[in-house]
Amino acid sequence: MVEELGGIELLEIEVDDPQEHEVLVRIEATGVCHSDLHVLETGFSHPPPILLGHEGAGVVEAIGPGVGTVNAGDRVVIGWRAPCGACRWCARGDLRRCRTPASAGPRVRLPDGRVLTRTLGAGTFATRTVVHERAAVRVEGLPLVQACLIGCAVATGVGSVLETAKVWPGARVGVIGCGAVGLSVIQGARIAGASEVHALDLDERKLETARRFGATHVGETSRLDFVFDVVGRPETVEQGLAMLGHAGTLVYIGLPQPGARVDFPLQQAFDRRVRFLISHGGDHVPRLDFPALVSHAREGRLDLAGMVTKTIGLDEVAQAFDDMRSGDVIRSVILL
Repeated sequence: MVEELGGIELLEIEVDDPQEHEVLVRIEATGVCHSDLHVLETGFSHPPPILLGHEGAGVVEAIGPGVGTVNAGDRVVIGWRAPCGACRWCARGDLRRCRTPASAGPRVRLPDGRVLTRTLGAGTFATRTVVHERAAVRVEGLPLVQACLIGCAVATGVGSVLETAKVWPGARVGVIGCGAVGLSVIQGARIAGASEVHALDLDERKLETARRFGATHVGETSRLDFVFDVVGRPETVEQGLAMLGHAGTLVYIGLPQPGARVDFPLQQAFDRRVRFLISHGGDHVPRLDFPALVSHAREGRLDLAGMVTKTIGLDEVAQAFDDMRSGDVIRSVILL
């Protein structure tokens, strides 16, 4: 739990019964994601107190009235981008552009009665949480310690390739930042049939890992068809733009720091017909994309086991964030 930005506490919480179209999930595994670190450090529009965690998987313990998609006992991955079904984008069938993901009501609180803000509507750094039924997607055939990664890192990285950018077979791709999301981009590029995948990172260890996950080259290059900026800093945006060739596409994935800005060379962008796309979690739709990602994993096209560096307890989250900052892990996964 986060009471003040930058500080983590482990406390007892109370979880209400699920209401209409809500499900109670017993969390069994949840990844420690960079987005959680971003919330811890900046708040990211989450008013405290905050329950961290959004990359979770577990078992449905109870369902509220009107739930028709899952039943008690189902193994599920929680999807923080589940479309609401009612906004103007959903109304015209563009579920991937939904601005208001489906979320359960304020069902998780501290013993003193204060409601906890669940990170991205999920709040998976807990033994139990309540989510909207649209956010609980049944999965079969994968250990939950691997399946939980589909809920954010994998869906974001692979989705950025297949859905946001729609990379074509034979494309030349660059990836700036080779953490869990970057490695998922690399795997997505391989699934899409890219002819070259160039990995960039300041950490030599991550470049070696990138090769294991499918990168064909390491280091900066030019004339690429797509560059995926997973880091999200002004300097990496500028670097990515410089790496593009004619009619190239920069896909911005990383979360920006508050107030961050970048100079955009309009003449150069115009002359080269550059596209700039924003990937919001890979623009994934959980009920559509999670089953496909499970199939990729089961059939050997997507390596999830290799992304789990270590498993930890809930009392080791602070160390997991330190490991993330130092680049010592791809993913730490909390087992509950």
